[in-house]
Amino acid sequence: MAVHNIDVEQIDMSLNLSNCIGEVSEVGGQERWCDLYGHGIRVERRPSRRATQVVAAATNGLTWLGTISSLAHMERHRITPGTAVDLGSFDPAETSGFDGGKQQAKARLRTLNNRLEELQEVLYAQGKHKVLIVLQATDTGGKDGTIRHVFEGVNPQGVKVASFKKPTPEELAHDYLWRIHAHTPGRGEIVIFNRSHYEDVLVVRVHSLVDETSWSRRYDHINEFERILADEGTTILKFFLHISKEEQAERLRARLMTPDKQWKFAAGDLAERELWDEYQAAFADMLSRTSTAWAPWYVVPADRKWYRNLVVSEAIIDALEALTMAYPPAEEGLDEITII
Repeated sequence: MAVHNIDVEQIDMSLNLSNCIGEVSEVGGQERWCDLYGHGIRVERRPSRRATQVVAAATNGLTWLGTISSLAHMERHRITPGTAVDLGSFDPAETSGFDGGKQQAKARLRTLNNRLEELQEVLYAQGKHKVLIVLQATDTGGKDGTIRHVFEGVNPQGVKVASFKKPTPEELAHDYLWRIHAHTPGRGEIVIFNRSHYEDVLVVRVHSLVDETSWSRRYDHINEFERILADEGTTILKFFLHISKEEQAERLRARLMTPDKQWKFAAGDLAERELWDEYQAAFADMLSRTSTAWAPWYVVPADRKWYRNLVVSEAIIDALEALTMAYPPAEEGLDEITII
């Protein structure tokens, strides 16, 4: 047997190994044989997909499986703590991390959906870990679509979505994080914030709802709030869905011209669009000031929805696979039970 220790993401897409990966991506390092075009290839999944080992039958003369990368180097999208972010240096139309096209990406996402479903089931069954996912974007940035596509097929029993709109009078009577804390995940849960506490350094800043002294100190508040969550066992992933101003215009036009999308369009969206530069500055400061080791930000190129979905899905799965998870042990004596 010839053994090749290569990243699973570097396997030739023409071999259609994504179908095989879906079979072997099981918690606990299970192994399965699969037959790819007559080549006996065994894929052994270790704790991280980055350490997947591919074993090819030498008798078939298969000694190399290609060099096409499928969303390699996720770290390119992660903001290193302390980095001064210039959003102008990030291309919102970038897709260079994936060497396939839209159709290949859809096939890949189906495999990732299956894997996420598996991991979420173990997370829920074990009832030990907590996961918080934060989505921020400009209007039309794709937060709803990301949730719909990335979490397709995942059991909703253990996944919740919290959306934070204009504060109610009761919420305004408390500190700005009061309404947030109640929605953070419990053990065994994944909670997705569709917008979040970051609105209090974005909308609040751009519209001067509080003075600069007030909103500028909130970066430190938020970092410490997230540190508390992390210290208490919450894994935090934050995604800024980065689209271009031109792409936003196209999406607004589509909403305006398509009858079944017109419900999404609001005249106020155009007023917010006039503040594009102000929002970009606020997003850049948010990313610079609040990407931490315990709660990192990812800048996700989101002009291409299929690439956006892959980046978010890969990052979530990487984080879940890094957790120590297993199904809880079965109750003793089950082998003695007879059901009649």
